Amino acid sequence: MVVLSQPVLDNFAHFETCKPTGEINIIPAVDLSDYSNAKKLILEACKEFGFFKVTNHGVSMEFLDRLESEVVEFFKLPQQEKEKSGPPSPFGYGNKKIGPNGDVGWVEYLLLSTDSKSICPGISDTLWCLVNEYVCAVRKMVCEVLEMIAEELKIGSNNKDVLSKLIKNEKSDSCFRVNHYPPCPDNNHHQILQPLLMNGQDLIGFGEHTDPQIISVVKSNNTSGLQICLKDGTWVAVPPDPTSFFFIVGDSLQ
Repeated sequence: MVVLSQPVLDNFAHFETCKPTGEINIIPAVDLSDYSNAKKLILEACKEFGFFKVTNHGVSMEFLDRLESEVVEFFKLPQQEKEKSGPPSPFGYGNKKIGPNGDVGWVEYLLLSTDSKSICPGISDTLWCLVNEYVCAVRKMVCEVLEMIAEELKIGSNNKDVLSKLIKNEKSDSCFRVNHYPPCPDNNHHQILQPLLMNGQDLIGFGEHTDPQIISVVKSNNTSGLQICLKDGTWVAVPPDPTSFFFIVGDSLQ
């Protein structure tokens, strides 16, 4: 999920440039209501892109709008209030430092599990209820997709939950992450950022990476910025689609 609020400035001299991107005309789109065809399309997309989006997923837009609205309200809080729910270890509120290896980005985020409420006092009860509902809905959708993959690959004999049972397991470390990417700085910040801009560098939200888990599910609003790398090394922009969910094959599944 991507939300917008006010920019946060710091030292960005160590940021890498954004990758040059082309345009991708057709992101693999899968209609989950068409089971037989969906299985084939998902498998083809996993092989070719490691990426696809799903439609007719059954999660209401009204609910997703309510969740996004609550998240926006959290990121509007004064910095001191937000930091009461951080730093993440691993769950909680984080700002700029986006990984254990010293990775940084033009981003702040919430990383939550359904039982991490006690370490995040700055999050409202309403948001917690919505997060729990969202996690349940997405977990159900992920299990459906993984079962399609297992069935189409003909793994696990007659047991199509050979992959989905990893998600259903009580010890599964499924988590919810919401990223907030500040808007580009206005003219008041040009003096600070001029060296970067003159060198052709752009501020990046979340740098080049792969996801270590089985699969990731991403929900966007109308904000652009997501990019994927094709087999030939070309980076392409993914048009935002707030009505769909994007699936990313993780290292574990690959």
